[in-house]
Amino acid sequence: MQGFAEFWALVVEVWHNGLLGVDVGKILSALGVFFVFVLLRGLLTRFVLSWLRALVHRTATRLDDEIVDALAPPVRLVPVVLGAFFAIRLLEFEGIYDQIWMNVIRSLIAFTFFWGVYRAIQPLSNILTKLERVFTLELVEWLVKAMRVAVILVGAATILQIWGIQVGPIIAGAGLFGVAVALGAQDLFKNLIAGILILGEKRFRKGDWIFVAGTVEGTVESIGFRSTMVRRFDKALVMVPNTKLSDTAVTNFSHMSHRRIHWTIGVEYNTSVDQLRQIRDAIEAYILGSDDFAPPSEVSTFVRIDRFSDSSIDIMVYCFTRTTNWGAWLEIKERLAYQVKEIVEAAGTGFAFPSRTIYLDQPSSEQPEVFVPPTPAPHGDTAPDRQETE
Repeated sequence: MQGFAEFWALVVEVWHNGLLGVDVGKILSALGVFFVFVLLRGLLTRFVLSWLRALVHRTATRLDDEIVDALAPPVRLVPVVLGAFFAIRLLEFEGIYDQIWMNVIRSLIAFTFFWGVYRAIQPLSNILTKLERVFTLELVEWLVKAMRVAVILVGAATILQIWGIQVGPIIAGAGLFGVAVALGAQDLFKNLIAGILILGEKRFRKGDWIFVAGTVEGTVESIGFRSTMVRRFDKALVMVPNTKLSDTAVTNFSHMSHRRIHWTIGVEYNTSVDQLRQIRDAIEAYILGSDDFAPPSEVSTFVRIDRFSDSSIDIMVYCFTRTTNWGAWLEIKERLAYQVKEIVEAAGTGFAFPSRTIYLDQPSSEQPEVFVPPTPAPHGDTAPDRQETE
């Protein structure tokens, strides 16, 4: 019996001392409280979010609804933080342990707050998209990224401050480190500034068809801090540094008002003047009478006898289509080609092709004959020359 009593005394001692001097009963109670809050998290957050959605649904704007939807994940974390707080209070830590656990709770509260701000930035950025004349979509995306980075940095600094870590010396050290890095990363900052200039000048946007001589031609997919993603027409993806797009002439085909057709049609030299007039007038009448082409009042339109080439009389056709869509432009150009062929054939002439006439001048009989020396016989051959025997 005495041994059993000693064993029971050890059990009671462990029960009362527990972990870090905390009674095991309190530890189990604290765990029970924490798990109750975790289990009730779905019910509590559903009630709170339903109440908030009903409240913002009464307003005319859609912005507050989007903010509530964005804040849903941080709100679901609030019951967990509450459960952790009540569990720590129930354990009644003392001294340094109480301070550590309270700092953990403060850090969770700060994390939840800044997480909510981080997620609320996206719906708030929709306000900037309405200012289309001032902010482009790409510039808004850059501002959103910059604000998110700022929230992360401020949140990290706040949590470090909670734990007694001074942020000032870290910032000063980061500044010195940044100077050293800047000296070796000048191209990075040049590309960053170039990207800002591209967005500020609105040179191009996502989805635009651009051409940079000697660099790339394709559709813009994204404009990043350092480079721009351009999808070529063969579906290859090209990453172009922003400096090349900022310091070089960029042709933006997506901003065309019309699309041009510039042809040189060569007809045969035996085409008469009346036939040339008939061809020119018929082509011009077709272009001016078709709704596919822009009128001369909007763009330059010419159908003229241009020049006398080496093997053809050239007619210049210079006009613009109303559409800028490539596929539709190809169809219009195809119909114009059919019409030109019919017009030329109806005029009774044909298309010229590159040719060259060579005149051979026969030599005069009065010129002296060319002397051809006889071929010497091989050494030791006594046969007479063929010309001598004939």
